[in-house]
Amino acid sequence: MSDFDIVVIGTGPGGYVGAIRAAQLGLKVAVVEKRQAHGGTCLNVGCIPSKALLHASEMFEEAEHNFATLGIDVGTPKLNLANMMAHKQNVIDGNTAGIDFLFKKNKITVFHGTGKILAAGKVSVTADDGAVTEINTKNIVIATGSEVMPLPGVEIDEDKIVSSTGGLELKEVPKKLIVVGGGVIGLELGSVWSRLGAEVTVVEFLDNILPGMDAEVVKNFTHMLKKQGFKFKLGTKVVGTETSANGVKVSVEAAKGGGAEVLDADIVLVAIGRRPFTQGLGLEEVGVKLDERGRVAIDGHFKTNVEGIYAIGDVVVGPMLAHKAEEEGVALAEILVGQAGHVNYDIIPGVVYTMPEIATVGKTEEQLKAEGVAYNVGKFPFSANGRAKAMLKSEGFVKFIADKTTDKVLGCHIVGASAGEMIHEVVLLMEFGGSSEDLARSCHAHPTMSEAVKEAAMAVDKRQIHS
Repeated sequence: MSDFDIVVIGTGPGGYVGAIRAAQLGLKVAVVEKRQAHGGTCLNVGCIPSKALLHASEMFEEAEHNFATLGIDVGTPKLNLANMMAHKQNVIDGNTAGIDFLFKKNKITVFHGTGKILAAGKVSVTADDGAVTEINTKNIVIATGSEVMPLPGVEIDEDKIVSSTGGLELKEVPKKLIVVGGGVIGLELGSVWSRLGAEVTVVEFLDNILPGMDAEVVKNFTHMLKKQGFKFKLGTKVVGTETSANGVKVSVEAAKGGGAEVLDADIVLVAIGRRPFTQGLGLEEVGVKLDERGRVAIDGHFKTNVEGIYAIGDVVVGPMLAHKAEEEGVALAEILVGQAGHVNYDIIPGVVYTMPEIATVGKTEEQLKAEGVAYNVGKFPFSANGRAKAMLKSEGFVKFIADKTTDKVLGCHIVGASAGEMIHEVVLLMEFGGSSEDLARSCHAHPTMSEAVKEAAMAVDKRQIHS
C-alpha cells in the first residue's frame, strides 16, 4: 500500500505533463501506465511517429522533384523503407526515454500495469504477470486517452485493413491505398504513402474533407491534394470489404443511397476518428458518469461527479489534441493546489501536417455567419512572399478574420509550408485580445514566411503592400 496526493492513470501528453506539473507544485505523484513505454498514443503510435514519416517522405519528394531546380543533382532517389522506419522508431524511443528521465527528475513514482479505480482514493494496478498493487491517493486523474473508432462491418486486421497504428508500420509501399475518412489522420498518412509512390483514394462520407474547417481553406486544399495525385470520393460510404491474398475489394455507395461500385486496394486505412478509452477503469462500479458520447462528464474544473476523481484529455469534451490535453493537465494540477488553473478553449490551434500544412485557430467564416457576427477578412498569398518563392513553397495563403466593429481578431487560417509554426503569433495575439492592427504594426523580419501573416493582418484594412 502506498499513499499519494495524486495518481494519474495514463501517461500520454495530458497525463505525463499533468503529473510533472503536480510534482513541481510539491505534490506526491504516481502514474499508472499499461504500456511499457510512456507517452500514450501520441508518442508511440500517433503524433510523433507520423511526423517522423511525414518529414522523411517530404525529403524524399523534395529530392525527387525540387533538388534539380535548386541546382542539386543527385539522380533519382531510392527509397529505403527499412531505414525510414528505423528513423521513426529512433524518434519514438528518444521521446519516451525523455519522459522516463523527467519522471525520475521530478521524483514521480511509476506503476506499470492496467489501472482500475476501486473507489474514491483507491486505485489497483494489475501488472503483466498478474500481480496486483493497490494505491491510496487523495486525488485520481483519468487520462487514458482515446482509441481508434471502428467502422461497422469492416474488420481491422492491421495487415490489409489497417488503423492509423498499422498505417505507420507498412512493410512496403502499397500500389493502391484507400483511405476511409477525410480527416486529419487519414490525410496525413495518405500523404506519407502518396509521396512514396502509392495511388491514394480518399473515401469520405461527407461532401468535403476536413469537416469543421474554414470552407475556403478546404476548397483550396482539396485542389492542392488533387494536384499531388490524390483521388476523392466524397459523399460516399463504405458498405463492405472483401479481403483476399491479392488485396481488398471495397464496396462503396453514395452516402444518400445508390450509385454502388467496388474499388480495388492493396491496403485500406480506416481513419474515421477516435473515441474515448474508458473500458476496464471501473467507472460504472464507482459511479462516474459518462456523457451521451461516452466521454467522462466533468465540471469546469475537470471534476467528475465523484469526489476526488478528475478527468482530462481525449476522455473528456473538446478536441482530441495532445496540446489541449497538456494544457488541461497543467490547469488541473494548479487547481488542486489552490491556484487558478485555466484553459482557453476558444484559442486552441489545430494543424494538419501535410505539405502544404494547414493551421487554424479561432472561428471560421461559417461559424461567424451562423452566429450573426459581422466581420472583416484579410488574405495574403504565399505566391507574393519572397521567402516562400525562394524555397519553392509558394502554395497557399493566410486568412485573417477580425470583428467588423472592434477589429479584434476572431480567427486565422493558414495553408502553406510551416503553417503550424506561423500560427502561434496569432494564438498569442488572440490570447491578449489583440486586433489585426496590432499585428499589422508589428515589425517582421525580411525575408520570412511570417511576413505573409503580417500582410494578411494588414489586408483586413485593405492596406497590404505586396499583393
